[in-house]
Amino acid sequence: MELKGLSVAITGGASGLGLATARRVLDAGGTVTLIDLPGSPGADVASSLGDGAAFAAADVTDAEQFAAALDVAHERGGLRGLVHCAGAGRKMRVLDKEGKAGSLEDFEFVIRLNLIGSFNALRLGAERMAALEPVDGERGAIVMTASVAAFEGQIGQINYSASKAGIVGMTVVAARDLASKNIRVNTIAPGIMDTPLLARLRDDVRASLEKTVPNPARLGRPDEFGRLATNILENGYLNGETIRLDGAIRMAPR
Repeated sequence: MELKGLSVAITGGASGLGLATARRVLDAGGTVTLIDLPGSPGADVASSLGDGAAFAAADVTDAEQFAAALDVAHERGGLRGLVHCAGAGRKMRVLDKEGKAGSLEDFEFVIRLNLIGSFNALRLGAERMAALEPVDGERGAIVMTASVAAFEGQIGQINYSASKAGIVGMTVVAARDLASKNIRVNTIAPGIMDTPLLARLRDDVRASLEKTVPNPARLGRPDEFGRLATNILENGYLNGETIRLDGAIRMAPR
């Protein structure tokens, strides 16, 4: 699927992995609709990217808001691509330091944002793509974002790992389910990426993290995620896969 002239929606598009992906789509000649929270700098970011970018405010867990935001992208020539980057973590353990049961609220918050938000992206994005006529044999493609924590979650990531493992589990099922509509589904599982969140860390902490990555021994760059996401959108035979983007890291328990 050649991206030139096609409309792509990107959740979490105001910063980090989403913004890097938006820049790659624009470089390929596509148009982007950045979907991010109402309080995000999404409008200013979209303006800085030029005429090919627009912003639509939405919480991905709010189906009505999210659907309206996807409509913005759909009205810009038909939604052909969706890269779903929105998500977050909230540290928690099965038992707290006093031996009391971990917070169900913290567990539910992350599951709702990461897993239910991803299902909303699948179902609402696919609904709009399915209404389009095929181009080169496909109507659209969806890229979701998991994490290496789906495979080697660390202590304190019980909710985050469960949510990301759920995304991995949905990938091939969704790809098979949407095959009859000529819609592809793939997932990227990033390792330790140099996002704005990690930029807040002290230099010594960043250096310690970099040493845990076998090769190259550094943090992943958002542009490397964006490059992979656009390659997935463009490669019509890539379907039902979860691709690790992690420098061969395998996370330790802590």
